[in-house]
Amino acid sequence: MLNRDTTPKLTVVGAGPGDPDLITLKAIKTLKVANVVLYDALVNEDLLSYVNPNAETIFVGKRKGCYAYHQDQINDLIINRAFSKGHVVRLKGGDPFIFGRGAEEIDYARQFGLQTAVVPGISSSAAVPAYQGIPLTKRGASESFWVITGTTKSHKISQDVALAAASTATVVILMGMSKLSEIVQSYKKVGKHETPIAIIQNGTTPLEKVGIGTIEDIEKIVEKEQLSSPAIIVIGEVVRQRVILDQISKEEFNNNIYQQLPI
Repeated sequence: MLNRDTTPKLTVVGAGPGDPDLITLKAIKTLKVANVVLYDALVNEDLLSYVNPNAETIFVGKRKGCYAYHQDQINDLIINRAFSKGHVVRLKGGDPFIFGRGAEEIDYARQFGLQTAVVPGISSSAAVPAYQGIPLTKRGASESFWVITGTTKSHKISQDVALAAASTATVVILMGMSKLSEIVQSYKKVGKHETPIAIIQNGTTPLEKVGIGTIEDIEKIVEKEQLSSPAIIVIGEVVRQRVILDQISKEEFNNNIYQQLPI
C-alpha cells in the first residue's frame, strides 16, 4: 500500500556495522514508512529489503575513491525529495552521529523547515572489536577508550592520535588505513613499540579479515594479509586479552532468536 505521508521530513538512520542483523527494530520500522531512502556504501544492501516497496532508493556513497554524489549534492537531494515526495530516510553505516555527517545533514535540512529525527545505530567502533572478542575496556588493562578519525577534513592525520598514544587508553581509529605508517610512528615516538594492535577489515561481515600484532610489526602483517579499507584499527593492551567466542551460524541464530520478532 502506498505510503501517503508527504510531510517534508528527514530521518537519519544508523544501519549498523555491516552484519544486517545488527540493525535496530526502530530503524527497520522507519525504512518501512520511507518515501525515499538515500544510502551509503557501507550499508549492507540486504537491508534494502525492509524498505517500503513504493519508495525510491538512491545510492549516494563512495566506492574506491569515486563519489556517486558529493555532500552538497546529497544535501540538495534531501531537500528536493523531501518537498516532492515526503519522508526521506538517510541510511548510514554504523551510527550516523559518529563520523557519519548525520548532524551536518540535519542542520542543513532544518534551514529549509524540514521535520527531523535520528535513529541511532550500532557503531563499528564498538561492534567490530567485539566480534573479534576484543573488549574496549577491561579491569587491569584499560579504563577508557578513544574513538578517533584517522583522516581529518584536511586529509591529515588527527592530532588526537599522538595524544591518545601517550595515554593508557584503548584507541579505536576509523578511516585510518591510509595513515597507518603515521599512526605507528606516533606510538614509536613514545616508546610503545610492543603495544598490541589489531586491524579488522570488513568487520561483522562474511568478508571479515583480521591482522593482529604489535606496533613494531603491524605494517608487515598488513602487507602479508593484504589488509585494506574499510577497516578498524584497535590499539591497546585489550587486544592481547581477547576472549574466546564460539561461532554460531547466522541461520541457527536467526532460527532460535529472531523467529518471533515483529519485523
